Amino acid sequence: MTRVKICGITRAEDARRAVALGAAALGFNFYSASPRYVTPQAARSITDCLPPFVTAVGVFADEVDSGRIAAIARQAKVSTIQLHGPRFPEDLTPLRKFALIRAVPVGQDFDLSRLQTLTATAFLLDACDPQRIGGSGRTIDWNLVRQAAGQGTPIILAGGLTPENVSEAIRLVAPYAVDVATGVESSPGIKDEAKLRAFFDAVRQADGEAKDK
Repeated sequence: MTRVKICGITRAEDARRAVALGAAALGFNFYSASPRYVTPQAARSITDCLPPFVTAVGVFADEVDSGRIAAIARQAKVSTIQLHGPRFPEDLTPLRKFALIRAVPVGQDFDLSRLQTLTATAFLLDACDPQRIGGSGRTIDWNLVRQAAGQGTPIILAGGLTPENVSEAIRLVAPYAVDVATGVESSPGIKDEAKLRAFFDAVRQADGEAKDK
C-alpha cells in the first residue's frame, strides 16, 4: 500500500481528518519563512493527540544547527526529521535518535548517483524551486523518480501531486510514499476536506489496480 504524508499541517482539525482518511504521516513546517510555518508549541498541541502508528514529521529548511533541529523536534514531539536545503547540517550526530528524510530537488541537473552519497532513512524527491522551499505545487519528472525508486532507500514522491494526478504518479513510480500539501489545500496551511478525500480515493484506486495485476 502506498503511504500518504499530508504536509503543512497547521490545524488540529486538519490533522484529525487526515488521520481518519488514512494518513501514515503528518508534516509540521518549522521553516519560519514558509506560509505553513507552525511553532513547536502549536505542533505539540497536535502531536500529543495523534494515535499510535501515525508518524509526526518535523520539516526544516536551510538549517545548519543540528542541535537546534533536535531541540525543536523534541519540543514538538516529532519522531522524524525532514531536511530541505540549500544548506544542511554537517554534523548529524544530534539527530541520530530520529528517522531522517532528506529532501532532494529534482531539476534538469538531477543526478541519480548523488543519492548514494547522502545519509537518510528515506529520500523525498521534490520540485526544484529557488524561490520556494517545498510547497511549490510544481510536478517533477516521474521517470527520474522511478529510477530512484529502484535504488533501495525508500522514495517519497512529492511535487505538485493532486487528486487528479496522484494515481498516474503511483502507477508510474511505485513510490514508498507520496507527500502532498498544496494539492489538498484551499489556502496555504488550510486543508480542503473534499480534496483530501479525493486524494486518498485516488491513492487507493491506484493501489487497487496494482494489486489486481
